[in-house]
Amino acid sequence: MTEDRYQRLSALGQDRAIPRSPEEADLEVVDDPYPEELYLVRFTAPEFTSLCPVTGQPDFAHLVIDYAPEAKLVESKSLKLFLISFRDHGAFHEDCTLTIAKRIKAAIQPRWLRIAGYWYPRGGIPIDVFYQTDAPPAGLWLPDTGVAPYRGRG
Repeated sequence: MTEDRYQRLSALGQDRAIPRSPEEADLEVVDDPYPEELYLVRFTAPEFTSLCPVTGQPDFAHLVIDYAPEAKLVESKSLKLFLISFRDHGAFHEDCTLTIAKRIKAAIQPRWLRIAGYWYPRGGIPIDVFYQTDAPPAGLWLPDTGVAPYRGRG
């Protein structure tokens, strides 16, 4: 049985088309059931894709998004649709990574947020992009992102 507080969600439990662009994607939020607790939420997107804005070639990344909620949580299906909306979106690695971070930050105003974008090499150069809002709160457990730096064949 669906609780009334979740009735406003438009993605979860519904068939939804993939948004045509990140700007068209809704990033939905829900209330944090434990706003007094300090804890970490992690989303991992190992198959993130976007397009090079110049060549139109696909770019691939492994994203790790960590945040300590304040009062709101990111609803996961809307996040998946938001991330998938980059599939046909032309932007450089830095732009994609920071756009995701800024949208999440604006949507939930977390205590703390970081995103690690491990972009797969094209043209022989991997580009890793990292962002965090501030120093992590004291006492927050921060596991390693679990993604090894690119080593090629060595």
